[in-house]
Amino acid sequence: MSIIWKIDPMHSEVQFKVKHLMITTVTGYFQTFDLEVETESEDFNSASRIEFTADVNSINTNNEQRDTHLKSADFFNAEEHAQLKFVGKKYSSNGDEAKLEGDLTIRGTTKPITLYVDFGGIVVDPYGQTKAGFTVSGKISRKEFGLVWGAVTEAGTVVVGDDIKIHAEIQLVKQA
Repeated sequence: MSIIWKIDPMHSEVQFKVKHLMITTVTGYFQTFDLEVETESEDFNSASRIEFTADVNSINTNNEQRDTHLKSADFFNAEEHAQLKFVGKKYSSNGDEAKLEGDLTIRGTTKPITLYVDFGGIVVDPYGQTKAGFTVSGKISRKEFGLVWGAVTEAGTVVVGDDIKIHAEIQLVKQA
């Protein structure tokens, strides 16, 4: 009998970080996202389905002008590609550390990526809900996904870095 786990959005966050002018890091996050996992037991190594989506229009970097630029055709092209999607293919753990391999689709381009997972454990909350916690991290090249916009300062400094660091705090709720 399969177990369905759904995201607890009130206790989860999905962030990304990118170098700006190669001297500081800008942090952004998606405010609207969804994740559903199907397992055969409470052991996530038995996961048969892992599907994550994020609404590109929910991107927030605490700068409205920059967010508008990120949603434009220069970057995510939210008008044509409203969501980014990750489909997990293999979750394998060794104790509290795990790897999650799968396909990430951004702007119509799908590439395999590997994410690193720290499993926080499974607990029952004060309301009787069974919850599982994870910290997920990884790194991708934005240019590999068609986010190729770039500018260079007069001094020759790249405005936006290519490497995007991914960091997510995920809390899943076991469905009755």
